[in-house]
Amino acid sequence: MEKLLLVYAFLVLGSAITCGATTYTVGDTSGWDISTNLDSWINGKIFNVGDILVFQYSSTHSVSEVTRESFNSCNTTNVLNTFSNGNTTVPLTKAGQMYFVCGNKLHCLGGMKLQMKVESNQDYAPVGAPQATTGSDLPNNPSSRNNIPNTSSAFSHIGGAYVIVPSLIGLVVFMLWNNVKNI
Repeated sequence: MEKLLLVYAFLVLGSAITCGATTYTVGDTSGWDISTNLDSWINGKIFNVGDILVFQYSSTHSVSEVTRESFNSCNTTNVLNTFSNGNTTVPLTKAGQMYFVCGNKLHCLGGMKLQMKVESNQDYAPVGAPQATTGSDLPNNPSSRNNIPNTSSAFSHIGGAYVIVPSLIGLVVFMLWNNVKNI
């Protein structure tokens, strides 16, 4: 019985460790802005499938996901996806190169663009991964710089509490069930 409990505890711990995803706020506290050095921000970061990008920006900006060709030429009319609400969440659902530009071509030409490589993470395979959100459930003050949370962490809400809490509940139920059986 104790061996089974020990195995269960290791499974809970293992799932909490391997299911962690990272949430990145693009530009950190500066956000998605023409004054942000995005090349410096991305330096040294490793993005994996399952991670999340959060773009926070003022009403003078937007975020467009584009092809490599559109990225290189700052073509803001031929886009894959575009967002303009000030708070955009983009889940990284597949491995490969991704390209983002500001919808204002002059801003893009000024360096407001982001090229990144998303690595395949075998430990995390999203099932029914969420689509990019419009941010309607986020604060409606995109021009304020002080509303940008520092969300870069090893354990974001994906794989954090959503894995640990149900696992701990399962452990408690398991222990109670065995106590009732032994009475």
